Amino acid sequence: MKAIVFAKYGPPDVLQFQEVEQPVLKDNDVLVKVHAAALNAADWHLVRGEPFPVRMMLGGLQKPKPSILGEDMAGRVESVGNAVTLFRPGDAVFGDLSNCGRGAFAEYVAVPESALVAKPAKITFEAAAATPMAAVTALQGLRNIGKIQAGQKVLVNGASGGVGSFAVQIAKALGAEVTAVASTRKLDGLRALGADHVIDYTREDFTRNGQRYDLILAANGNRSISDYQRALSPNGVYVMTGGAMSQLMQAMLLGPLMSMTGDRKMKSLMAKPNTADLAFVAGLLEAGKVKPVIDKRYPLNAVPEALAYLEQGHAAGKVVISVQGD
Repeated sequence: MKAIVFAKYGPPDVLQFQEVEQPVLKDNDVLVKVHAAALNAADWHLVRGEPFPVRMMLGGLQKPKPSILGEDMAGRVESVGNAVTLFRPGDAVFGDLSNCGRGAFAEYVAVPESALVAKPAKITFEAAAATPMAAVTALQGLRNIGKIQAGQKVLVNGASGGVGSFAVQIAKALGAEVTAVASTRKLDGLRALGADHVIDYTREDFTRNGQRYDLILAANGNRSISDYQRALSPNGVYVMTGGAMSQLMQAMLLGPLMSMTGDRKMKSLMAKPNTADLAFVAGLLEAGKVKPVIDKRYPLNAVPEALAYLEQGHAAGKVVISVQGD
């Protein structure tokens, strides 16, 4: 089969398009013919080996163990292991493979059945592949950490990216009044996703405009934690799901202290793959309450080019790899 092989750290062009052996199934595995995959920020962090601790995830400080990257995937079951009970050949599935070896940047991947969810019939393989990591991160940030309630005022910073675009839609589906923060050219798209209000960060500072929010989800950006605290209502909650390293470190180190000394809670999220959460999102997809936003599509052999584009930080929504096509 064809695959994108990763054997050393560096810029995206270290990735090689090669012929490799098709994976061998274990008893609890499902062999999936990959129709589409999607890129995440985690991919370019892994390829670059930055920040340095990510190298521990790949089994090598100087170079990784040769592997196939790619977390988000959608495809059709080709065959199943002897102990598999949830799926059978022909089923359309999708999932996040970040906890089970990755491998989505290939024509086939062997996946534990416990990592997969049935693909909603109403959406394409590309839309399904664009969903798992970003949508589950948004859901866990809003619902599990932020404790979102219907009627609350919710602000999403970095609303046009993968996590942010899902957060806007999920918050609306859960009954919130949503304000989306992004750059000028992305505001119309956010209105189309259902945002009640939009803020152009190049023209307005949402932390100093006098508005207060019950829940702020930061999916991108580089604001100080005190800026976010100032924009919260009394008893409001800030959740950091992504952004600059300084934003991450402040949320992790200063957030707990600020939460203990004030009525506003400053939290961070380390999202984890969860098939129950993904199944919940699948229900929203099926009901038409959430729609993945796809910025660009690339063929499998162009993963390095796609990764270089994502790394620029200007994608509106998700970058998708079309492997077999729909």
